[in-house]
Amino acid sequence: MTQQLRTKITPLISAVMISLLTIGCSKSSSPSSASQTNEEPAASPTAHRSPLTGFQADLQYVRNGGYTYIWVFSRKDGKPLDRDDGAFLRKNAPQVVDWVSTEQGKKVIGGTNFNLEEGNLELLRKRFLVEDYSAK
Repeated sequence: MTQQLRTKITPLISAVMISLLTIGCSKSSSPSSASQTNEEPAASPTAHRSPLTGFQADLQYVRNGGYTYIWVFSRKDGKPLDRDDGAFLRKNAPQVVDWVSTEQGKKVIGGTNFNLEEGNLELLRKRFLVEDYSAK
């Protein structure tokens, strides 16, 4: 082979070798892979959860805040909370960090790291229905 031909072929051979090595390394070498055991991969069940809506979505939003305590307040008569109710809650539960109105304003979800039972929870229970959604 002439020197001129070698200098043209050598880079081409090197490129082909590198390509083959790259392709060979990208294949799975796991003995349990489907191509080596002639088995088809098991179909994994895909559970499609419906997206959370309404109260559940709002509750999840507050839970994602990482609060230790989550309380849900609603009026005893079932009507939407009004401006006075909101002022009462903010005044008597100042430790609540996040307030989220839900159920067309009929409930409010509060997230806090303070245990309201050590605060004004009894006073709040006199005016509102109180539900504890804290993780236990």
